[in-house]
Amino acid sequence: MADCYVGYGDFVCESTLAQLYKTRDNDGNYRGGPAYYMEKGLGMRWMGVLFSIFLIIAFGLVFNAVQANAIAGAMNNAFGVEHMYVGIAIVVISAFVIFGGIRKIARTAELIVPLMALAYLLLAIFIMLTNLDKLPDVLSLIFKSAFGLQEAAAGGLGYAIAQAMINGIKRGLFSNEAGMGSAPNAAASATPYPPHPASQGYVQMLGVFVDTIVICSATVAIILMSGEYVPHGEVTGIELTQSALTAQVGDWGGIFVAVAIFFFAFTSIIANYSYAETNLIFLEHNNKKGLALFRIFVLGMVMFGSMATLPTVWALADVSMGLMAIVNLVAIILLSGIVIKLAKDYNRQLDAGKVPTFDANDYPELKSQLEDGIWDQNDKK
Repeated sequence: MADCYVGYGDFVCESTLAQLYKTRDNDGNYRGGPAYYMEKGLGMRWMGVLFSIFLIIAFGLVFNAVQANAIAGAMNNAFGVEHMYVGIAIVVISAFVIFGGIRKIARTAELIVPLMALAYLLLAIFIMLTNLDKLPDVLSLIFKSAFGLQEAAAGGLGYAIAQAMINGIKRGLFSNEAGMGSAPNAAASATPYPPHPASQGYVQMLGVFVDTIVICSATVAIILMSGEYVPHGEVTGIELTQSALTAQVGDWGGIFVAVAIFFFAFTSIIANYSYAETNLIFLEHNNKKGLALFRIFVLGMVMFGSMATLPTVWALADVSMGLMAIVNLVAIILLSGIVIKLAKDYNRQLDAGKVPTFDANDYPELKSQLEDGIWDQNDKK
């Protein structure tokens, strides 16, 4: 029930570093992320290459299969549409956005995600308010599940805690990506205000709270208050959420989840692709033919995911996700001193009543590592 509620520090570090070491591509778009700060900040291009390969496998291919799987399952459960037909539809729509470029990807996501998240949260609040009498039992079940109290009675406390940690960390990382090095690829593409690398770090930190703490907790509440949850039952994942909402608000609840999942997962597919594209550009220096071929592979994985079984897809996701996180966390530790300096500079200016502004001249040890013009005060995108 409790997908790992990961801390916020990793997000602040990696997003701040992504902003600091970002570059501008041939089309005028900002690019950056762990591969870039590994090369520029650590002088280890080989490390950036390794990370890029892991990210391209994880997000460009495997995670897109996971998201397509979620959409296909939700649509099949709500409308009875065959997985194959759902997959074809996702491929066609994804191709339209992916081949439209990173700016179209950003516009699509920023329009869809906030509206669907707000609608989902309002529905969750309504369900909680109409089931306040069940709240004590729900909290009790969460507490027992989180600390393995039920399993302890059967003599399996150590194993239960280990399994809870393993699955909680895996699903928590999938939920908010903290420390994995994926979100910084998006953070680097932003033009932050205040114009300081640390400001984007704080903004990205808020995303962890909304995604994992708010959205995931709302889903847990809906499922537990519905009475549809059966420990070790056959109904899991999206189908369980749909059944829970249907039990609470009627048949339209399952349809609502299917629509919400479509938009959430679809925007994740195009965002995942954008992460992979940034790292492919890092590897190939914007090779257009290689990019076109990669897009075809991505669409192929979307089709595969819509028809594959969930355990197979998750197994692939867990391995690729772990490899990414290991490489990125090593880089974050090595560059943490820079993040601390930037955070202190940001907070000092804020405390002085100023709009925090980054001046590369204040960091002569970093200036040679930064791309020319990126942090000039008169530089405008």
